[in-house]
Amino acid sequence: MPPKTLHAAILCSPGVGHLVPALLLGRRLVTHHNLQVTILSVTTTTPTTQSQLLTPFTADIHLPVIQIPAANISSVVSPDAKVVTKICAMMRETIPTIRTTISSMDPRPDVFVADIFSTESWVIAEEFGMPKYVFNTGNAWFTGLFTYSPVLDKKVAGQYVDQTEPFEIPGCKPVRPEEVVDPMLDRDDEDYRVYLNQAIGVTLADGMLINTWENLEPQSLHALRNNEILRSIVKNKPVYTVGPIAKKYEPVGLKSEVIEWLDEQPERSVIYVSFGSGGTLSAEQIIELAWGLELSQQRFVWVVRPPAGHIRDGSFFESGHSGEPNDKPEYLPEGFLNRTKKMGFVVHSWAPQVEILNHASVGGFLTHCGWNSTLESISSGVPMIAWALYAEQRMNATMLTEELKVAVRPEVLPTKKVVGREEVEKMVRCLIESEEGKAITKKVKKLKEGVEEAMSVNGSSYISTCKFVEDCWSRI
Repeated sequence: MPPKTLHAAILCSPGVGHLVPALLLGRRLVTHHNLQVTILSVTTTTPTTQSQLLTPFTADIHLPVIQIPAANISSVVSPDAKVVTKICAMMRETIPTIRTTISSMDPRPDVFVADIFSTESWVIAEEFGMPKYVFNTGNAWFTGLFTYSPVLDKKVAGQYVDQTEPFEIPGCKPVRPEEVVDPMLDRDDEDYRVYLNQAIGVTLADGMLINTWENLEPQSLHALRNNEILRSIVKNKPVYTVGPIAKKYEPVGLKSEVIEWLDEQPERSVIYVSFGSGGTLSAEQIIELAWGLELSQQRFVWVVRPPAGHIRDGSFFESGHSGEPNDKPEYLPEGFLNRTKKMGFVVHSWAPQVEILNHASVGGFLTHCGWNSTLESISSGVPMIAWALYAEQRMNATMLTEELKVAVRPEVLPTKKVVGREEVEKMVRCLIESEEGKAITKKVKKLKEGVEEAMSVNGSSYISTCKFVEDCWSRI
């Protein structure tokens, strides 16, 4: 009888930023650790749209993806509910379908892995006797704040954003009031209560997988593993560093139009501008950003989306590939496309980000600081302009600028005030032209070397993933 293969089910909640890390983790477990993996993707997009996204991850290996339509939540949450509330409601209401899906699988999974928005599905793992692990697609510092939030809830009086002192997270770098994650911005909103419930759910897992690596966040990882207070909160569960879980650059035969344009530009001369799969800007901010890019007189590639008022995550539930026609969008300044046609390339809605970041002509990345984009930039050795929009991105921006020193940022938070064209011009010139930009580039290239080391055989993340697999075997 052949030896048994460990079968892991990875459940991910809606959103491209949740699905892609799950696919990459699954792919790694299959190719490097000989597991059988099934991805359970709860989705709000059509099967055809989702399939277009899945193909690059599953084409050459056996990595089944079962698409589970998200349950209708119109009767349980209000239409204007925040993203976290909507995601968690979808995952909760979809539990019966997830349960049916798992019960019909042959062979049935031995191990259950779910993201931080899916912890109410622990009940399924317990029913089927599967050890359960949480996969945090963010970093260790965020994990520290997240797991400690129920304690902060009891310690802090009033709104977090009204406090004057940073919040102490045991063993971790403190978090300033203006850096807290979106659900903590308003303690009276339903989103905050949902967030606290998920934070508690995360601590009930048998172990944590975090999308980071040892040398990137030694302080926060040490705290999660050794600080008595944090250890008691996470109930002494093992913490595994499996990152960076990020797309790898693999040259393709057929070049896209934007890559052909980049081929014609000088080395390290282009700033790449993109706000991820979910980020959106106001009409006023789009105009100021356009003028700033034009005034900088630097080359750029800009992934643009229509304005979304003051909603900063307006594209969150979209697939990321559904673009608009390549026309002249009315929300850009009049004449902008004509005036910048020699120095800039405007892409509508989606671009091959990893391929762009790895192009020799790209010298900087103006990013919303989503953790996926951050890891892709570090893995490509590209310095950043940290333009945080939502979720935990303000914390990421602080880490990039103050701790790792691989980014510059606006003087005011883009979530509080429109960033003016002069400041955009200054930041772009800094990365592309200045000595400071060269020093930042040198630092991020060093981090890139650390990525390669962590991911190599016998590297810290490879070893940590091996320990995770060993732990799975010991629990079944």
